[in-house]
Amino acid sequence: MAGALAGVRIIEFAGIGPGPFAAMMLADHGAQVIRIDRPGARLDPREALLRNRRSVVLDMKSAEGVAAARALCREADGLIEGFRPGVMERLGLGPDVLLADNPTLVYGRMTGWGQTGPYAQAAGHDINYIALSGVLHGIGRPGEAPVPPVNYIGDFGGGGMVMAFGMVAALLAVKNGAPGQVIDTAMTDGSALLAAMSYGFHAQGLMSDTRGTNLLDGGAPFYDCYECADGGHVAIGSIEPQFYALLRAKAGLADDPAFDAQFDRAAWPALKQKLAAVFRTRSRADWCALMEASDVCFAPVLSLAEAPAHPHNVARETFVTVGGAVQPAPAPRFSATPAPIPVAAPTAGADQALVADIASASA
Repeated sequence: MAGALAGVRIIEFAGIGPGPFAAMMLADHGAQVIRIDRPGARLDPREALLRNRRSVVLDMKSAEGVAAARALCREADGLIEGFRPGVMERLGLGPDVLLADNPTLVYGRMTGWGQTGPYAQAAGHDINYIALSGVLHGIGRPGEAPVPPVNYIGDFGGGGMVMAFGMVAALLAVKNGAPGQVIDTAMTDGSALLAAMSYGFHAQGLMSDTRGTNLLDGGAPFYDCYECADGGHVAIGSIEPQFYALLRAKAGLADDPAFDAQFDRAAWPALKQKLAAVFRTRSRADWCALMEASDVCFAPVLSLAEAPAHPHNVARETFVTVGGAVQPAPAPRFSATPAPIPVAAPTAGADQALVADIASASA
């Protein structure tokens, strides 16, 4: 099986984080992604973000390297670049040049702040982008500083995944007769988009702007993580009344009247203390035996080392071994065009012959 994007060719200008993630998603599902690496680059076969690639090495500081990159883009369906605004233009590879060469090219640009705006030329990282979008403010405990959620929200959710969606949408538009175009993907924009429900709830008066006090941010006693007797943790999400009733029954709290008013926010802090005390009476394994795969809406909080071995993840083949390392498997699942088995990242320049082959095709 070749994957849903078989026949699509993407040129990826080497970068870190969200750009490679977007390229990985496209490559996972069958696109031919040719990565332009810098001289001296070293690709680690254990790196999930670099799997399923072809690699060529070009010196973008030389006229020959720029000309070769331009030739590759002339025969491509799309490109992904993650430089600061203006860098590609200074190289002579800006959208005006490449779209003139190839009018159906989808030109994907991945930045933190976007191509325009007062911050456009400033350095930044995930933590900065999600701070500006209002997302970081809502993550953490009340009265404490916000907690950076690794770099999942800005780099990968609001950045790489939004970029991948934008690329596929624009490629589909080209297929339907539209011209090529520029995709301006900003992690500030994308992370704000991920918070669409929160902004909607806040506008309706259903969500406080104080972190750690709401239904889904750890404020509710029935939607939080709790420590167990052995130091492990479990995650509870018993929002609906029937699920909440089952939580109470399995936790031995069915007859405690304090838990009757589930949505009495004034009572939440005290109820959280009671639940915390209950969960500390048993090990994580004991709670799994009692609640796992039930309608409590329960799961053990697994580490990166533990998650691949969990029976549910094993059954679904959620993780695969590539290049000697455990990696998340391609997602989502396609019934008719499943993703090919991932291939480890190549050595830099392993596919150098493609440069001449594609250049001759465009001549």
